[in-house]
Amino acid sequence: MKRLNSFCVRSAVVLGSAWALMACGQGPASEETESVAASAQAISGSVIQHVFVVAMENHDASQIYGNASNAPYINNVLLPSYASASNFNDELALSILSEAHYVWMEAGTNAFSDRTFTADSDPSKTNSTSSTAHLVTQINTAGGSWRAYQEGLNGSTGACPIHTSGFYAAKHNPFVFFKDVSGTTPSATNAYCVAHHRAYSALAADLAADDVANYTFITPNQCDDMHGQSGCPNSNTIQAGDTWLSQELPRLIDYVNSHAGVVFITWDEGSSTLKMPFIAVGPGVKPGYSGSVAYNHSSVVKSVEQIFGLATLSKVSSANTLSDLFQSGQYP
Repeated sequence: MKRLNSFCVRSAVVLGSAWALMACGQGPASEETESVAASAQAISGSVIQHVFVVAMENHDASQIYGNASNAPYINNVLLPSYASASNFNDELALSILSEAHYVWMEAGTNAFSDRTFTADSDPSKTNSTSSTAHLVTQINTAGGSWRAYQEGLNGSTGACPIHTSGFYAAKHNPFVFFKDVSGTTPSATNAYCVAHHRAYSALAADLAADDVANYTFITPNQCDDMHGQSGCPNSNTIQAGDTWLSQELPRLIDYVNSHAGVVFITWDEGSSTLKMPFIAVGPGVKPGYSGSVAYNHSSVVKSVEQIFGLATLSKVSSANTLSDLFQSGQYP
């Protein structure tokens, strides 16, 4: 993935838009599809070179922390070994559905001049935003790399997965709601979007080949993310998600331990309260630590920006960063 020339970067900054990059043959309109390995160095001098976000679903902190019977991997393995937050709060009301929370994970808001996300509809020309003030466009503009792995993609979702199908839900994929990712009218074949999405089943081989982006966003399917859906093999949603983490997280832990990375496990929203679990996993976090600093999804966005030396989006400027969860000298 090539870096941007200085003129293009200055133009993008002045115009406040990734569209300026297209005129220079850079950015979304001309994104290469080759391996990101060559460009997956840290964007800045941060000690952290790779950030993984794993998005889980719909549970309060009180339902996960201390629930070793249904979540033994989280409680007996992750919490004693890594850092967690006891004061991670939902920024939106309980009545606001999932989609808005995922968009917030990407932009630090669900409200834009052309669209406010509150429902759970698939992306469309009207259910998407032209805003370029969001994380992966910042990363791309700075010459970094990003990729989304979505579990459950199939022939109906599209290679740019804008269509809900089976256990895959587009509402749990924030990127497809941004027009500079998926198109002015979101398209299942949009080249830039396709280049930055892979089926989750491809992740193990990519990790083994060190074909890993600076920023990786992982969405398990609705059977594995603690959401649940008719037809899932396990109706105990917490147990199903914990089992998935126990099977899938070890390879991520191996990778971040050997490649200066961190994994943020977040939940999109609570069940009956605004207090959600959050776990930071990696060699630089405080082991067995439970921090009480107030966080929300804006904290994750702002922290990723700091890690990669990016400007802070105005919408997240007042959020606390996740620095308290890290050992001295290990953040950003």
